[in-house]
Amino acid sequence: MLLPALDVAPDVLIRAVTEEVIAIIKDNQASLSGAEGQKMVAKLIEDKVAPHFDFTAMTKLAVGRYWRDATEDERRMLTEEFRRLLVRTYAQVLLSFRDSTVVFKPLRMAPDATDVIVRLELKQGGVSPIAITLAMEKSAMGWKIYDVTVDLVSLVTTYRGSFASKIRESGIEGLIRELSDKNRQLGR
Repeated sequence: MLLPALDVAPDVLIRAVTEEVIAIIKDNQASLSGAEGQKMVAKLIEDKVAPHFDFTAMTKLAVGRYWRDATEDERRMLTEEFRRLLVRTYAQVLLSFRDSTVVFKPLRMAPDATDVIVRLELKQGGVSPIAITLAMEKSAMGWKIYDVTVDLVSLVTTYRGSFASKIRESGIEGLIRELSDKNRQLGR
């Protein structure tokens, strides 16, 4: 059973969520192939992992300066479409690394810290480990992830470039449409 996020140190929270998700995947290994397996993992991510992300902050950072030009409705739609994309992408990644070992690095954190980096590695036989960092901020709802970096590449920074390009080309509505189309394709 997962610990309440409000009372838990960020590294303990990440370890608990990760171990719970890995256990569920291992218990359901036989049913993980194909589209149905991907849907099952996406639901698992939505139920167990997504509550620990601040998708509004991630979207705001990824959209950058264009965020202030967006209406409330556009912000809501951008956040929802970006959330759907990230959940589906994470489900695909999780399926491809389900045989990996997760190594949690020690957390260095001041007692009154409100912003931390949780580090971990994915190890898979015969290949270099994949370094993952989770940028987390303490909120009224507990610790929330607002960026993920994989082998020194920030998810938010990567999307910022492509989002800015799309917004310059076809406006915020164009970006929402593109994300929605991508989500429909991934949902098949």
